[in-house]
Amino acid sequence: MSNKNTLEFAQQLDAEDPLKEYADKFHFPKIKGEKAIYFTGNSLGLQPKNAKEYVDEIMTDWAELAVEGHFQAEKPWWDYHERFAEKLSKVVGAKPSEVTVMNTLTVNLHLMMVSFYRPSGKRYKIICEEKAFPSDQYMISSQVRVHGLDPKDAIVELKKREGEQHLRTEDVVQKIKEVGEECALVLIGGVNYYSGQVLDMKTITKAGKDVGAFVGWDLAHAAGNVELRLHDWEVDFAAWCSYKYMNSGPGNASGCFIHEKYHGRKDIPRFEGWWGHNKERRFVMEPEFQPEPDANAWQISNAPILAMAPYLASLELFEEVGMPALIKKRNKIVSYLEFILQETAQEVQADFEIITPEDQAERGTQLSVFLHGQGKELFNYLMDNGVITDWREPNVIRLAPAPFYCSYEDMYRFGQVLKSYFV
Repeated sequence: MSNKNTLEFAQQLDAEDPLKEYADKFHFPKIKGEKAIYFTGNSLGLQPKNAKEYVDEIMTDWAELAVEGHFQAEKPWWDYHERFAEKLSKVVGAKPSEVTVMNTLTVNLHLMMVSFYRPSGKRYKIICEEKAFPSDQYMISSQVRVHGLDPKDAIVELKKREGEQHLRTEDVVQKIKEVGEECALVLIGGVNYYSGQVLDMKTITKAGKDVGAFVGWDLAHAAGNVELRLHDWEVDFAAWCSYKYMNSGPGNASGCFIHEKYHGRKDIPRFEGWWGHNKERRFVMEPEFQPEPDANAWQISNAPILAMAPYLASLELFEEVGMPALIKKRNKIVSYLEFILQETAQEVQADFEIITPEDQAERGTQLSVFLHGQGKELFNYLMDNGVITDWREPNVIRLAPAPFYCSYEDMYRFGQVLKSYFV
């Protein structure tokens, strides 16, 4: 079926959408009294309506049970984090024993580097992408300095070819081979936050393993957005935030993956804490650390229950729908958005360059659009007229139509607002 830039066609797509009812399960912000078109699920997902119920449950337990809520609540707090394992494992392609929820994203990546960045002799270099998200850049540089190394020497950045917007998989693999036995760790963002490119994580992971390096992924823009098979790809570790596509609330708890081959081992360096100690003996207060037999061995402190409640609420929706259905709609709605952009650009004779890859295998929910000849005035106009989007210097807007709550009619109406700026 060919796309059409009409309200009737968009509404027809919505009528045929098996996920159409899920938009009603989220709260939408309003602009000038009208529900906004929300394109920033790649920055902060909308609030699921069931989140308040989950938080209120904790507040009630705290009020009525106080400290006994740790053991007497309907969802006891002392093992609250364990409720995430089964549902979250399906989102990231892992075994339930390989995932846990704790801390925040950069904290977890730091903790993972304690275990998996072990410079020794000539094997000390880290491969990452150029212009990674600043938090990753700061984290990697600081980890290198902790080991007494010079970031300029120890960090190898993957660079795009001159004039190109994306990394080529063959170039990444070739660079890993070049660094070879000097490579201690490959640590890259699975989805580039700026361009929206989805990297070939399976191929890159294998390349890193082939040279004897550990391989980890920052999945901030990947979890809940793209297909992941962390266990099957033999990824060593990964971490992701939960507040983007996973709709858990601002700055909320991070998910973490550690491959089962590292479970139960006492020879792995890690920062240890009470909550990573053998659950059955945690309250014996023993002086020697006995790690949990799974990813929970990397837990440090007791879980922030109030923060984690909205995440668990959101995961209930992921469990209902499943990643295959979300990805199917994602592909269709992003293609329709791309069509609307192209049609609008032609109508108003504007130059909108989509710098996200055309290949569906190399992109997720996000389209990054270079606004040639335009400035931030266009972004401000969109915001003032009901479209919440994201601006990145020098003149890129990022559009992320999350399949849980964005409609095809949203795509059409966005095109009409965009067109009205020029006419």
